[in-house]
Amino acid sequence: MSLVLRNLQRAVPIRRAPLRKKMEIVRSVLGVQKFDLGIICVDNKNIQHINRIYREKNIPTDVLSFPFHEVTATHGLCHLLGFTHSTEAEWQKMYQTEKQVLEELSRRTGTRLQPLSRGLF
Repeated sequence: MSLVLRNLQRAVPIRRAPLRKKMEIVRSVLGVQKFDLGIICVDNKNIQHINRIYREKNIPTDVLSFPFHEVTATHGLCHLLGFTHSTEAEWQKMYQTEKQVLEELSRRTGTRLQPLSRGLF
């Protein structure tokens, strides 16, 4: 799928073509070629600002990552892994998997996420 690269900083020279090639290799190794990816390079001042807003840590960091939407992405990934919810038995399997993933994500991020298919059957 698509890979978008933006360089909004001037401190470190970045060559887009080699970075793009390396990221495609990483995606291939991880088996996530079917997902869109956006990489935005910013300076320490901007990443510190973003880190303060989203993580309440007023320090620069090397990487921040944000899913497009955690619940939708989890639901879609379950479908990509072969889960469906056409029958109650299929829904039970998919729901339990989504629930397990979202509970762990919630535990790690301090959020309260629920499966999209909650209450389907």
